[in-house]
Amino acid sequence: MRTETFSYLPLLSQNEIAKQIQYIVNQGWTAGIEYSTDTDPKNSYWNFWKLPFFGEKDVAAIMEEMAACRQANPKAYIRIIGYDNIRQGQVHSFVALEPEEQN
Repeated sequence: MRTETFSYLPLLSQNEIAKQIQYIVNQGWTAGIEYSTDTDPKNSYWNFWKLPFFGEKDVAAIMEEMAACRQANPKAYIRIIGYDNIRQGQVHSFVALEPEEQN
């Protein structure tokens, strides 16, 4: 799937994913987790995994929820989103995990 900047790089390691989440938190943005099995570029609406993590600063807690999303949706792409409440929009997004059969 080639739909975003990081998709042209090798898959991120768990440590690299944690660093990206830490960046989102450090910017004061709200992290969110989305998943989808339909990666057509025209499909800009992915399913939310729970609600965005308003006020959450613990990267490990967000990583645990990403793992729970993977366990519940093993055939889905999972991405991490950063929302900026000042600009009122998505400012950071990357696919963190691909379907298990593709890894």
